[in-house]
Amino acid sequence: MMRNLQKLVVVGHGAAGLAAALSAAEQARSRSLRIDITLIEKSREVEAGGNTRWSPSNMRLAAPDRLGPGFEDDILEASCGTADRNYFRALADNATATIGWLQTHGVEFVTPIYYLSAGPARIQPVGGGRVIVEKLLEAAKKAGVRVLYDSRVSRLLKKQAGGLVGVDIQSGDEGVATTADADAVILACGGFQGNPAMMRAQFGPGAETLRLISPGTRFDTGDGIRMATEQGARVSGDWNGMHVEPIDPRSHHSAPVVLVYPYGIVVDQDGRRFLDEGSGLVHETWEAFARDIHFTRPGSIAYAVLDSSLFDIPGFERAIRSEVPPYQAESLQDLAVQIGVPARNLIETVDTFNAAATSDAAKFDATRCDGLAAAGTLKPPKSNWARAITRSPYLAYPLVGAVAYTFGGLATNEKAEVLGERGPIPGLYAAGETTGHFYGTAPNAVALLRALVFGRIAGREAVAFLRGR
Repeated sequence: MMRNLQKLVVVGHGAAGLAAALSAAEQARSRSLRIDITLIEKSREVEAGGNTRWSPSNMRLAAPDRLGPGFEDDILEASCGTADRNYFRALADNATATIGWLQTHGVEFVTPIYYLSAGPARIQPVGGGRVIVEKLLEAAKKAGVRVLYDSRVSRLLKKQAGGLVGVDIQSGDEGVATTADADAVILACGGFQGNPAMMRAQFGPGAETLRLISPGTRFDTGDGIRMATEQGARVSGDWNGMHVEPIDPRSHHSAPVVLVYPYGIVVDQDGRRFLDEGSGLVHETWEAFARDIHFTRPGSIAYAVLDSSLFDIPGFERAIRSEVPPYQAESLQDLAVQIGVPARNLIETVDTFNAAATSDAAKFDATRCDGLAAAGTLKPPKSNWARAITRSPYLAYPLVGAVAYTFGGLATNEKAEVLGERGPIPGLYAAGETTGHFYGTAPNAVALLRALVFGRIAGREAVAFLRGR
């Protein structure tokens, strides 16, 4: 017989967790069900929100009520055909309804002015991810969701015959141990990018020193993945995959990306080029580029070198989120001194590049792959945006890699159910970065959207499960 009051625990306070908690509360109310919903968050209240709070939160839609063309196919192509088509079809089917749901809770959307280059259509909440966290949290509390901060869920508790009965919690600096009853659990507590041991185990030596893209990223320590796999959950996604971006290490901002590197050259600490800076649009190259910097380049640092032609690009500032100005000098000699690379090497590198960058500079177009390639003698090549670097002042941005999220996670289906060897684990759901599904490279502007969509689905499905008990 169903108890009068059933209990749902949601683990995590980012987009996925808040969407799940609010969705569950609304579903329970619409069905006149008495379900106690508790959201448990390991950070303190002032820090809560995970990656979402700090994210610009671009989402891959042409408009709030319209997907862009090729949405599902583009995502599958990014995974080289490995991704679960049913999962991403559910994402496509629920995307606009989820955005509409956010709008009913006071989230407004605009077309973002972030990237310079062309790419998939995107929308963005006014105020970024912080507004999503604030609006969903406000609505969840009004709907009766209880929130526990500074509390880490450490273990899922199951009956011997199967089925969840609760979670173990450690609270406060002293790790006070308690247990909370739970008839169903939704895991939405991020990937494992904030866990140095897991990072090193998956990505090799040096991964544990990767910078984190935002202050909220450090709370993503793989807890949900570990707890579920201890109970027989399967995993999915690319365990050698992560979303990393090139950032300015001098900055104190969150996600201080510098995305103008395709329009100049990039050199290492020896003052030498090491990649084709124009091999694709920035969202197509930044992961491999940032990862190469961290794991391959001396000192895990590189420098984007440009000249004052950068200032001629309309809206170039949109592609720079660092608040620190670039190094500037009237000569390459002085610029080399400022950034600490051998001046002779840097000058030789720029001279070699300039000698090959002889195509018509009038063809330059920062918004697309413009075909302005350097001569084939240049090694490495420069496939687009190859303008000679000749106009002082000369500019340089230091660049390091910073991880936003990992790809490996729990195996889930289109209902956000966590999958075991014999199918869904009853009463266990997951959404967001805790789940797998990304392979090869992250499809642009999809991570937050899928967190919201599958968080909302998880909340509904958890209530349906409790209703049927």
